[in-house]
Amino acid sequence: MYTHIKDIVTAGVPVKDAGKALILLHGRGSSAEDIISLGKHLKLDNAAVFAPQATNSSWYPYSFLSPVAENQPALDSALSVLKELVAEIIESGIPANKIYFAGFSQGACLTLEYITRNAVQYGGVAAFTGGLIGKEINMNNYKGDFKQTPILITTSDPDPHVPLRRVEVTEGLLTKMNAKVNLKIYAGKAHSISQPEIDLSNTLIFNNA
Repeated sequence: MYTHIKDIVTAGVPVKDAGKALILLHGRGSSAEDIISLGKHLKLDNAAVFAPQATNSSWYPYSFLSPVAENQPALDSALSVLKELVAEIIESGIPANKIYFAGFSQGACLTLEYITRNAVQYGGVAAFTGGLIGKEINMNNYKGDFKQTPILITTSDPDPHVPLRRVEVTEGLLTKMNAKVNLKIYAGKAHSISQPEIDLSNTLIFNNA
């Protein structure tokens, strides 16, 4: 089992000059360098871009539907990396409501888990194929008020890694916590980020920043 070394790739506007921040989270087996290229396709101007790199290229070792204990200490360590990064961005002068997130697959699951454990008004969130983490949803982990943060969750039906039911449960919980959630289900889409998903995220979230 492992914990994460803080290793952040950056792009975009220097944080001291930026009006917004974008945090990008890669999927299992991928890299920060790979996901940071997604930032070029998201219509978010004047943004400092941050892409943490997971140790072993994986945020946690097993399926996101495994018991949480089986994915420790990697999962808690990944959440701590995010928490520290968000704190540093806020300390630099960018408020939480100007921080945006986007993640794919395992990175989408980690994104959703982090924001739901730390619900405040963020700029917006795009979770490309993901859901909340754990064999069971532990409601005690989730606190706060999203104050109508726009959140897009996309997925395929079916998807080989992310069951639609977990995505729907995630949507329901986020909505209950006062997020403005859009769920888009694509029939038989490959386990990847498609151009229509990018276009939709720009329409619903990033173009409106």
